[in-house]
Amino acid sequence: MELEVRHLRVLCAIADHGSLHRAARQLGVAQPSLSTQLRRIEHALGGQLFLRTRTGCRPTPLGYAVLSRARPLVTELAALVTETRAAAARATDGPRLRIGATASRALPGWLRRLRTRVPRTEPTLQMDVSANSLLRMVATGRLDMAFVHEVEGSPLRIPSGLCLRVLVEREPQFVSLAADHPAAARPEIRLTDLAGDRWMVDATVDGEWDAVCRVLREAGLEPDMLHGDYLTAYSLAATGEVVTVSQPTTRPRSDLATRPLQGDPIGVRLLLVARSEAELDNVYVELEEAYWETVLQAPAYQEWLERSAQIRNTVVLEAVADAQPHRRVPAQGRHLLRRHALDTT
Repeated sequence: MELEVRHLRVLCAIADHGSLHRAARQLGVAQPSLSTQLRRIEHALGGQLFLRTRTGCRPTPLGYAVLSRARPLVTELAALVTETRAAAARATDGPRLRIGATASRALPGWLRRLRTRVPRTEPTLQMDVSANSLLRMVATGRLDMAFVHEVEGSPLRIPSGLCLRVLVEREPQFVSLAADHPAAARPEIRLTDLAGDRWMVDATVDGEWDAVCRVLREAGLEPDMLHGDYLTAYSLAATGEVVTVSQPTTRPRSDLATRPLQGDPIGVRLLLVARSEAELDNVYVELEEAYWETVLQAPAYQEWLERSAQIRNTVVLEAVADAQPHRRVPAQGRHLLRRHALDTT
């Protein structure tokens, strides 16, 4: 067997993660397949590269020697591929901006602002429930940037070399339930109010399932948990079959109530990620405006903001809005932000 760059990536992944199981997850392959591949690589190089123990894998002296030569090669090739793909996209498509995103109601407004600004930017959009997958695509040059959310308690694996900017440090996650659910009459719902309900959560969203299970367990609840995408979850919630977590910017519906959870036990951090600060500067203002536009369309979130004295971003945003009028935060948004600036002082 001739050694190839993909084999060097395997060795680096095993060394970085310290176990075949975690390396297999990162590489997107089955663990038995990775074990077989490692044995073939070791056979080709003529010696054992990793010691396998009950707690994981660690490089042998030969492994360290190979890794010291493999890492620079893998890094340089990744940079070559990234730069070439970006150059090819610019040459083929013209000034297109390749955006990846997890679900957000801010996306339509963001794309609209990019298309209508001067000079015009033509964005393309790739959706994915996995923020980690999108980050890898930015790192390898398949996307220019990604707007993602990071579930509290489940940090994203941000590849080295990427720049990130925080849009919202902590956005509370609400709960959606049938409009005629007894708890829907409350402005804020206790988890114990939902003790008899089934929950539906999309387990393919990085960190979401673990977060919901954790807060339910801490509340002493063990409800039935169903797997399902959120489009299905909202449909079932409207009929009273399940309750589900939802973003606070969820658009109001007559058959569905969206309410904050008491104590805000589930939160996410909203991040914009790119390969350079200049790329972030080029689009951040439009994203910020689009997000606050959705806030103004979400009464439950506005009410939560009015009650909360813990939103730190609002002070900064108000100062920016006053100092830089060209940043088009909506007038109603300015009022909302100003109220928070007063509340937090």
